[in-house]
Amino acid sequence: MLNVLRNFIAELTGETAPRQFGDDDHRLAAAALLYHVVAVDGEVAEAERVRLHELLKARYSLDEEATGDLVRAAVEADDEAVDFYRFTSVLKSQLDEIDREQIVAMMWDLVYADGRLTEFEDNAIWRVADLLGVSGRARLRLKKIVQSGGSAVDTLAPSKE
Repeated sequence: MLNVLRNFIAELTGETAPRQFGDDDHRLAAAALLYHVVAVDGEVAEAERVRLHELLKARYSLDEEATGDLVRAAVEADDEAVDFYRFTSVLKSQLDEIDREQIVAMMWDLVYADGRLTEFEDNAIWRVADLLGVSGRARLRLKKIVQSGGSAVDTLAPSKE
C-alpha cells in the first residue's frame, strides 16, 4: 500500500520511483522472456497471466506485491525490446546451465497454461533456448516433462539471488 502511495506522489511530482528490478537483474530478464513467449501469439489468456504470476512468485520467492511489480516491469521491458539478446545476454552471463534450462522449462509450462501451443510460441522458445545455450535435446526433454503433466515449479529449485 505504501508503494502505491509513493508511486502516486512520484507521478504527481514528476519524480520517478526507483526501479525495484534493474535492466541487469536476471529476474527481470527471465520475466520479460516469459511474458514475451505467451504474448507472441497476439493474445495473453487469463490462464497464462495467472501461471506467469505463480511461476515468478515461486521461482524467486517473491511476495504478491513484488511479483506484480516484476510482471509489470517485464511487460514494459518486453514492449521496449527489439530482440531477445537484451535478456538472454543477462541470463547467460549470470546463470549456470541448469538455471537457464529452468527458464526454458518455465516457458514450456506457460505456453501450455491455456491448453494449446502455437507455432509462434514454439518458435520463440526454440530461439530463446538457442541464445541461452540450451541444447535442442534439453529443450525437447523439458517440453516432454511439461507435456506429461510435470510442472516447472515442481522441478525447479529456488533461484540464487
